[in-house]
Amino acid sequence: MSREMNSAITPGLTGVPESVDVVVVGLGVTGAGVALDAASRGLSVLAVDAFDLAWGTSRFSSKLVHGGLRYLASGQVGIAHESAVERGILMETTAPHLTHPLPTIVPLAAGVSRPMGALTRAGLLGGDLLRRAAGTSADTLPKPRRLTAAETRRLAPTLRADGLRGAILGWDGQLEDDARLVTTIARTAAQRGAAVHTHTRVIAATGTEVTLRDELTGAIATVRTRTVINAAGVWAGDVVGDIKLRPSRGTHLVLRGDTLPGLNVAVFAPIPGERNRFVLVLPQPDGQIYVGLTDEPADGPVPDVAEPTEVEIGFLLDVVAASFSRPLRRSDVVGAYAGLRPLLDTGDPDGGASTTADLSRKHAVLTSPDGVVTIVGGKLTTYRRMAEDAVDAAVAHAGLSAGPCVTASLPLSGAASRAALTELTERAETPGHARLVRRFGADAALVLDSAREATALSDDELLAPIHPTIAVTLAELVFGVTHEGAADVDDLLDRRTRIGLIPADRELALPAAARALEMVRAHR
Repeated sequence: MSREMNSAITPGLTGVPESVDVVVVGLGVTGAGVALDAASRGLSVLAVDAFDLAWGTSRFSSKLVHGGLRYLASGQVGIAHESAVERGILMETTAPHLTHPLPTIVPLAAGVSRPMGALTRAGLLGGDLLRRAAGTSADTLPKPRRLTAAETRRLAPTLRADGLRGAILGWDGQLEDDARLVTTIARTAAQRGAAVHTHTRVIAATGTEVTLRDELTGAIATVRTRTVINAAGVWAGDVVGDIKLRPSRGTHLVLRGDTLPGLNVAVFAPIPGERNRFVLVLPQPDGQIYVGLTDEPADGPVPDVAEPTEVEIGFLLDVVAASFSRPLRRSDVVGAYAGLRPLLDTGDPDGGASTTADLSRKHAVLTSPDGVVTIVGGKLTTYRRMAEDAVDAAVAHAGLSAGPCVTASLPLSGAASRAALTELTERAETPGHARLVRRFGADAALVLDSAREATALSDDELLAPIHPTIAVTLAELVFGVTHEGAADVDDLLDRRTRIGLIPADRELALPAAARALEMVRAHR
């Protein structure tokens, strides 16, 4: 395995090239995907973000790789098929190490009539047709089936038993961590030659030039370019003034695993009065449970970080409480987060959507008069296709000489077959080793080797949990600094790891994050 340069992802302007073929603005999942797509076509690339990798919407998702079932239910067959195809690519080719099959159940409870249950089963069978049409193996995502009440209770012991007739079991994809996906895409882009710079703000942009400011030092630089791709998400209008978006806020709650003990599947809790909308109860790899999500208009100026409202928190708790026997209280919520979807405003008040929930999730590629290509809309699962379309448009507009898109067959850094990943996990000597395989795949050895070199600590110290109640290891934090461009404790706790989703855990982890930064800086 080849060793990466420590400066693969760089905070600030140090080492920024004077001219490139493509400047990418924004390092969420779409921007990182654009950087990888362009670099893998042989173009010179500079990708920047004013804050950090996965700063915005990309780290505030449900952590799912959706197959498009919701879009199929609303008649958006094209988007549904595209989602299913991209899910299969992620799970079987590009990122099997960062994804896994997630069993999901729709309980057939007292409030779900038999016709509604039949409709739900038909919907999941339609989702399985999408899986087959996308070419995804049933070994990756098994076929849906009906469960008895006893089987349902074994998988979700705290569901209400009164009137429970069973459930419909389906399968979808789940990410190890959405921010880790973004970071891995960015690392892969850097390995392909892209210059990836965080904490670097675009203060002016045309199709041929961008002016940048180092948010750590205040330094200014100008970079010449053949084309600019604006992948700034909900901030796209700050780069190109005539882009009009209608952001919607999606809020999730974070619960401890013992709030709903024994939960081994995701549960779709029906929203009263709605036929095709559910609140998702999602068990996570590190033992938490996420509950979401809302779809509320986010009017006014776009904040740096969106905040959940108490109304949304109460709504999510109420819906889930109706499906489970254990009462859920506000005190059970140990964390909450909200992301803003960058939905395109069609400007059609008569024929347009009445709510943000009705707006299409189809992405759009727009080219401004001065040549800036903007990509907006879409969803996390389809980031690769969005990036391909944006780079295609930029190459055509600027007349660049570039190879074809290869990202559908290009594994991300650390990718390996599921059989190989299982073998690596079984060979792991400690839980810390196994955790590195789970989060970095075949790059687990690189993470540990790099941490040894940067700190001179023993494997026992590097692989031990940083706190008795937090599974994250010091090796991960060190690697976040040496190879993933983390500039401060916020980068480490909120994006390279997700400790920051629970404020109480974040406080406990601060000393370890500071220690990792200090050790790496001393080593340099």
